[in-house]
Formats: sequence, C-alpha cells, structure tokens
Amino acid sequence: MDILRVSHLCKSFGTYQAVKDLSFTIQKGEIVGLLGPNGAGKTTTIYMLLGLLTPTSGKIEYFGKDLQMYREEIMHQVNFSSSSLSFPWKMSVYQNLDILARLYGVKEIDSRINLLLELFEITDLRNKRYGDLSAGQKTRVFLAKAFINFPKVLLLDEPTASLDPDIAAKVRRLLIREREKYGTSMLFTSHNMAEITQMCDKVIF
Repeated sequence: MDILRVSHLCKSFGTYQAVKDLSFTIQKGEIVGLLGPNGAGKTTTIYMLLGLLTPTSGKIEYFGKDLQMYREEIMHQVNFSSSSLSFPWKMSVYQNLDILARLYGVKEIDSRINLLLELFEITDLRNKRYGDLSAGQKTRVFLAKAFINFPKVLLLDEPTASLDPDIAAKVRRLLIREREKYGTSMLFTSHNMAEITQMCDKVIF
C-alpha cells in the first residue's frame, strides 16, 4: 500500500492554475524531492497535502484513505515544517512545543521535547521567546515541532533554507537517521540540487 498517493491534483485561483495534473506516490521510508522554480506550485501542493487548501480537482490518499474524508485521523500521523510559517512570538520555545504535543496527544511530553531540543542542538533556547530567535534558530524549532508526534509522513518545505551550512548538514543527517529508525516517509522541497541528490530516493520536477 502506498503511504501517500496523489492523483491528478489541480489547484486554480481564478484563472491562474497553480498546480496542474500532479500525480505521484510515496512508499514507506521513501524520501521524495519536489523541485521547481519559485511559483511552480510546490508550497501550494504541500498546503493541499495538509488539507489547508482544497484541491480544484484530483485526489489525495494517505494510508489508503481519502484526505478529505479522514483528515483528522490522518493528520495525527503527519507533520510538516515550513520556513513560511511561524509560532506565537511571545511564547517560549518550550511552551509552543508543549501545546502542540498536547494537541497531538503525545505521551511523556517533557522527555519528548527535551530529546528533540537535544537532537536539533537548541536546548539552550528552551525558555527563550520564539520572537527573539534568529531565522536559523526558528527553523530548527519548527523542525523539532515536525517530529513531535512520531509522524509516519513528513512534509518538509525548504527545511534547511535559513540554516548555516554545517547545521544544514547535521539536519540532513538527522532526517536520514529518523527515516532509517522509524521508516518515516518524506516529501522534501528544496532549491539545493546537492541536497536533493543526497537526500532523495526519487525526484519530481
């Protein structure tokens, strides 16, 4: 069974067609790259895969179930990271992650958050306000958030765009380790061809 199956996906905004007849599948533990220039519809596609945008036509299935019919059930097993989104700025890093962990029904929340802060080397940011962080620090916090619920599918929209090269390399290694350990499937958008070559099992142009 395909973990994610997208069939003839289209999205139009008035007369503008942002996504046209996109079809692909992702298997368990597979990392798939989604490449295209700015304005090609990559982020729009991810928003549809999250159920935040309704497709004009086409079908999205996770684990053999239709996203529109089973969205709440499916989204408990999916997570995402995007450089275009943000957390409440006045809350601390820990508070933001704690609220999301509760929404996902995560058990042993404190130990899970502490582990993720350690994995992404941001333990020192635990009690800092999210709004006081640098762009790269915010990116790492959002990546920690993406793993909070032990997701079976990760949707990663430019996940290393704001990171220093050494931190980006560490994040890529971490993503590969998590895939190997848990069989996590990932959809990965990037403008970095070397990154796509290193990370992905197949690429969609």
